[in-house]
Amino acid sequence: MRRTAALALALVCVACGAQDDAPAAAGGSSADASSSAPALRTGPPVPPVAGIAGEVVENRTDRAAGGQVQVKVSATGDEPFSVTAVALDSPGFTPLPAVPVTASFVPGRRIDLPTPYGDPVCDTAAEPAAARLTVVRPDGAVEELRVPLAAEVLTAVHARSCAAIAVQELVAVAVTDLVADGDALTGRLVLTRTGDDDAAVTAARVEGNVLYTAEAELPLELAGGEREVSAGITFGTARCDPHALAETKQPYLMPLAVTVDGGAEVVLDLPLDDAQRGQLRELTDRVCTPG
Repeated sequence: MRRTAALALALVCVACGAQDDAPAAAGGSSADASSSAPALRTGPPVPPVAGIAGEVVENRTDRAAGGQVQVKVSATGDEPFSVTAVALDSPGFTPLPAVPVTASFVPGRRIDLPTPYGDPVCDTAAEPAAARLTVVRPDGAVEELRVPLAAEVLTAVHARSCAAIAVQELVAVAVTDLVADGDALTGRLVLTRTGDDDAAVTAARVEGNVLYTAEAELPLELAGGEREVSAGITFGTARCDPHALAETKQPYLMPLAVTVDGGAEVVLDLPLDDAQRGQLRELTDRVCTPG
């Protein structure tokens, strides 16, 4: 089981390096961490497609919503074409059906196509990756193309997702005993060891979002040999304006950063069940409704 913690650290370091070349966190360099993890399998290379290029990008909305990236398609040739469907084709993610899109290209045009990705396959690299495109030519001919993607961002998404899965195999995170307390909700943040691995797991920080604040008595460490620890956690209302209430796509998504044996931070989604989400909605109604 110790291999799981090492793999989590290695994967999240890969994600950090792929996104912004951030320095390695305390507890070892990304190179050291990666050397302790098994090599990932890879798929075959994807041959180029004349006149079309692709790249994976992830904007803030994608990150907040989760499960989606943008496939940026570029018309690099001399002929126009249209794209009517797109799917991600990566060995590091389970395949999903193509989603319909409407995008018309002329030479030089670039368009971002929202594209979901499936569950990560954590023993396999995300690259080489491709976009499966349904392309309609000016004469009406329809082609199913597999366009190679510049996918460094997808590798970062894969590493981030697999690091979170690895940590969740070590420890279960829960919010319990959530009750109304004036203009807030208070409860307990609980870490429970789920396996035999004695790695120390620390909840380092928690963040709210556009609608809610989240504060906890952190850092909270589940030391080697401990089975369960808990700390107080408090949720408040951050905004009441109609724009924020109407436009927020994931009002209950709040990040919890944890570390394994003092390594790099791994970001999890703070788990909130349907009843707790209902309590947050009631909090918004109570605080934001005049009178």
